[in-house]
Amino acid sequence: MRTLVRISIEQLVLLVMLGGFPLTRTAFAAENSPIARGERPKQLNANRAGEGPAWHAPSRDLYFTGGDRITRFDTAGTSHLFREPSGGANGLLFDHQGRLVVCEAANRRATRTEPDRATTVLADSYDGMKFNSPNDLTIDSKGRIYFTDPRYGPRDTMELRDEKGNLVEGVYRIDAPGKVQRITGTEVDRPNGILVSPDDKHLFIADNNNNTIGGARKLWRFELSPDGTLKRRSRKLIFDWKTSRGPDGFKMDRNNRLFVAAGLNRANPPFETVEPYKAGIYILSSEGELLDFVPVPMDEVTNCAFGGEDLKTLYITAGSMLWSIRVNSPGR
Repeated sequence: MRTLVRISIEQLVLLVMLGGFPLTRTAFAAENSPIARGERPKQLNANRAGEGPAWHAPSRDLYFTGGDRITRFDTAGTSHLFREPSGGANGLLFDHQGRLVVCEAANRRATRTEPDRATTVLADSYDGMKFNSPNDLTIDSKGRIYFTDPRYGPRDTMELRDEKGNLVEGVYRIDAPGKVQRITGTEVDRPNGILVSPDDKHLFIADNNNNTIGGARKLWRFELSPDGTLKRRSRKLIFDWKTSRGPDGFKMDRNNRLFVAAGLNRANPPFETVEPYKAGIYILSSEGELLDFVPVPMDEVTNCAFGGEDLKTLYITAGSMLWSIRVNSPGR
C-alpha cells in the first residue's frame, strides 16, 4: 500500500539542501507558483544576450546588453543594434520619462540616453574617485536611481575607499546628474542586483561574492527613509544560496514576488558548487519563502525582466541567450 506524505516548503528545501532529491519545478505546489505547471523557458532567436534586460513599454521592444553592445529586440523577434560600443553596459532600465539608464561597467559610470540619442553622464565618480564597475540599477517613484558598484576580476585599478582606507564596493543613489550619495558601507560584501520596493520603503540588494571562497551569496532587504537614506541596521536576510552561485539580477511582480537569477548547472571549483541550488529563476516571497524554481539549462543565468503587452512574459538572459516564460501575474 502506498502512503502519501505531505511536507512543507521549508521541509522540502531542507531535503534539497541535504541532497534528498534535485531541485526541480515538480517539487513545488502549483497553487503557490505564478507559473503554470508544465511551463518551461523557451529560447528565443537572439544572441549576445548577456545582461540587461529592460522592457520599453511604448515600443514593446526589449533591450539587452552583451558583446559591448546594446541590442533592441522587437515584437517580430528581430534584433537591431542600438548602441556599439556600449562602454561595457550591464544593467539597463527605462526611467519614468522613457529614457534608457545604463550602468557602463567598463567606462565606470552611469549614463542616460536622451530621446535624441545624446548621452548624459549621471555619475562617474564619488569624492573624486572613479567607480569600480557599475553593475545594476533600480529607480524609485521619485525618479532617484540606486546602483551597485562591485568589482569582479582584477582589483588593481580600484580607487574608492572608506575613511579607514579600505576598498569599497558600494551602493549609490543618484538624485540628479552629478549629485551622488553612497548609501552602504560594510553591510554588503559585493553588491550586484538591486531593486526598490514599489512603496519606496525597502531596498533589496544581491550580495554576490562568487569568486571568493566563503564569500556572500545572499539576498538582503533594507529599510529606506523617505529621503532615500538606507537604514543600515535594518538589514534582513531574505535568502542564502550557500556555496552555489549567488543572486544576480532580479525583478518583482505585482504580488510582490521576487524573481531572482541565481545558481549553476556546472560547478566552478573551488569557488562555486552546483548543489544545493542549481541554475535558474528562484521565485521568492518578499519575506524569503521559496515559492518555485524555474530551471534554465545554460550558465550563467544573469538577469530577468517582465515584458509583453500584458507584462506577463518573463524574459531571462542566460548563456548569452535570451529566454522567455509566461507567468500568471504581471510584473511591475
